[in-house]
Amino acid sequence: MTPAVSALRGVLAGLEAERLPGNTQFFHLGAPGADGALGGPLACGALHEVFAAAAGDMAAAAGFTLALAQRASSARSAGGARPLLWVRQETVDTEAGRLAATGLHTLGIDPARLLLVRAPGAEAALRAADDAVRCSALGAVILEPWGEPKALDLTATRRLSLRAGDSGVTVLLLRPTGRPGPSAGVTRWQVRGAPSRPLAGDAPGAPSFLVELLRHRAGHAGVSWHLEWDRETCSFRDIVALPRFVVSVPGRRTAGEAATPLPFRRTG
Repeated sequence: MTPAVSALRGVLAGLEAERLPGNTQFFHLGAPGADGALGGPLACGALHEVFAAAAGDMAAAAGFTLALAQRASSARSAGGARPLLWVRQETVDTEAGRLAATGLHTLGIDPARLLLVRAPGAEAALRAADDAVRCSALGAVILEPWGEPKALDLTATRRLSLRAGDSGVTVLLLRPTGRPGPSAGVTRWQVRGAPSRPLAGDAPGAPSFLVELLRHRAGHAGVSWHLEWDRETCSFRDIVALPRFVVSVPGRRTAGEAATPLPFRRTG
């Protein structure tokens, strides 16, 4: 057992000792239009997949995943204060940038709640996530591998799904790259970044997403929405019409420019 895995198990054991009784089994997006179109709530204690539509949408997909994690955590405890654990393959840091506390604040998430595990490869990331999802004290587990690893097959996703069902912890499989394949995921989402609605004084708007539901075992699929994230209420809002696109000047944010929905900062 590596020191990193040993340390993670120690942290999880401590959280398990402090877990709160009682779990809520479902959560909503919080946007009435989207929730109505889903045909029902989303399951906690299940595996959900989120794909970036293109390379430029990796930050948007990660921001949407964090928002789902917050919603799932809130459903299981008042205020959603349980820790969120993010297992990230190290390659993602190099390709997409590291996480930054300022971006978490943008989403209304306290950085102190986020436990970050950097795994050297996809297999190590899967092992860490498999250990983590057994801890019912966690609000949600995010697993972020890079590319299309062979280890991430139908068997691996079934195992994660079973672990999630046993513990009640929601597992969110974030795929910044790669294509959808056989999976035990209950839902599958594809996310694009979208321009934020302009605010007074050219202030940055709320994180905004174009979301398509590719798969939903318990409801409707093949539908899409433009959603905005409200950091104060930690819920989504329906956006009926897209704001106009504005060509931005490098180094200066314009009123119609998309807000950065995830706490990334480039390392290279």
